[in-house]
Amino acid sequence: METKRLYRSKSNRVIAGVCGGIGEYLGIDPVIVRILAIVIPGFGWLAYLICALVMPSQ
Repeated sequence: METKRLYRSKSNRVIAGVCGGIGEYLGIDPVIVRILAIVIPGFGWLAYLICALVMPSQ
């Protein structure tokens, strides 16, 4: 069984690659993650900034 790890994406990057990395991890299109990040209240810029600082780059 292969272990998946969550990384910031280098190929699907708009700002820091957080949404691209989450999309690759979940196996869905990163555009869907970006839309959800904008639509769902509470995700916000603070959560994105924290993820960009904490998630390692691929």
